[in-house]
Amino acid sequence: MAEHSGKDVLSSDVEIKGSIKFQKELLIDGKVEGEINSDGVLTIGENADIRGEIKTKSITVFGKVQGNITVGERCELKSKCTLQGDLKAARLIIEEGATFIGKSEVSSGMSVKAAPKPEVVRHEESAKPAFAARA
Repeated sequence: MAEHSGKDVLSSDVEIKGSIKFQKELLIDGKVEGEINSDGVLTIGENADIRGEIKTKSITVFGKVQGNITVGERCELKSKCTLQGDLKAARLIIEEGATFIGKSEVSSGMSVKAAPKPEVVRHEESAKPAFAARA
């Protein structure tokens, strides 16, 4: 079988019930009811209606998603999209006009460990005026 470098497409007239797994890039513009799993890049087209869990490396949503999304890297919600479900991602971009109903958790494991919460350190000193008069 010949290997191609282009994006795989499920067009708007495609309807799938079941789970989808892919490797590189996939554009879904149809209806999917079920789980989508990948280490690749997923694009949800304007005509898409997804009902189910999505776990992938990176996602861009133009259409409708009803279900939770877990992304290892980047999630982008475009201006006319609708997401009903919880979202976990390392980076999140939400354009003005996007509809997002759910909870979001944005954190990458490395940056959270590398940058702990800053501590507030207060030095207790006697209350002296800043410019004390010298005698």
